[in-house]
Amino acid sequence: MKNLIISTIAGVSVLLSGAQEPLKGKQLSLKLESQQVIKKGNQFLLSQQNEEGYWGDPDLPAVTGFVIKCLLEDPAHDPASPSPALAKGLSWLLAQQKEDGGIYGRGMATYSTASSIMALWAAGPEKYKEQIVLARNFLINQQTDWGVRGENDTKYDGGIGYGGSLAHSDLSNTHRALEALYTTRTLATDSGDKKALDLDWEAALAFVSRCQNLQATNKGEKVGDDGSFVYYPGNSKAGEVIDSETGRVALRGYGSMSYSGLLSLVYADLDASDQRVKAVLTWLSDNYTLDENPGLGGQGLYYYYNAMAKSLIAANKPTLQGKNGLEIDWRSDLAATVINNQREDGSWINDKASRWMENDPVLVSAYAVMTLEKIHSSLK
Repeated sequence: MKNLIISTIAGVSVLLSGAQEPLKGKQLSLKLESQQVIKKGNQFLLSQQNEEGYWGDPDLPAVTGFVIKCLLEDPAHDPASPSPALAKGLSWLLAQQKEDGGIYGRGMATYSTASSIMALWAAGPEKYKEQIVLARNFLINQQTDWGVRGENDTKYDGGIGYGGSLAHSDLSNTHRALEALYTTRTLATDSGDKKALDLDWEAALAFVSRCQNLQATNKGEKVGDDGSFVYYPGNSKAGEVIDSETGRVALRGYGSMSYSGLLSLVYADLDASDQRVKAVLTWLSDNYTLDENPGLGGQGLYYYYNAMAKSLIAANKPTLQGKNGLEIDWRSDLAATVINNQREDGSWINDKASRWMENDPVLVSAYAVMTLEKIHSSLK
């Protein structure tokens, strides 16, 4: 018999990995507790809105997009009576759309546009169809095609970067762009709008594959063979690793990018039979932890949590196979971790590392709420 592990969260007993409780009851407990924590988190976010309607840095509309998505996807949200704060936030976000279709401030245009698209999609695909299609076109036009046009002849081709002076592709921006484009694809393909563009998905998959440590599908330099993902071809925020037997140097993959890679593979319509999907799922299972972002310690921890929830749900993986042969109920584990880390005022912050703005309670709280909402929506 499997071990019974019980976590008491705010007075509610939630059975974690190895539980014998019927799934229905287990999921009900998780849903009910998540709803209360999401509500409290969104109350904190509402209290942080600027009087002009935005959240966080006005030059980074991505944060406002994240918060709007949190508020709209709250299980307690009533579309029939939207809050004035939500309407004000949407109005501010729409006002940031530029003539080129992008929704951004002074930089990080891809990041902000992709996040804004997801917020507008949550607010109403038909209502904001025109703005979403224009923003989609902007993202598509950011796809890298250096060297000979139309040929996948540089390591950055097919991917998407921050935009502007930070032009080269990276997996973080690429996966956010693919998420926005994949989610809203029906608006372009079913609308008959001749102005709507489409991404070169084959080239995008090629770029994503060049970010994976898998020698069967990636012939680049410093490529390992464990299935993990790095930031972009030739660069890993986790540094390098040397094989003790061969002396071969390879880039070290890490958790947040490996989940971003999995999500990108799913959006590129690869299924569980593809060797790239199999390899990254094996790495993620073998390196499963919620104590850190594997390979980076505490850095980017809440980004990691959110990427985990999005990618495993998109890949239809309600459990992972642990090294000990037991199934890992990652949804219960992750929800419990996020819930237990909520602060008294309803916020979250990364108290392990501040890198990538994770000392900002608005951004980190948005990551946490989006993670719980994603898990909540996956429970039947």
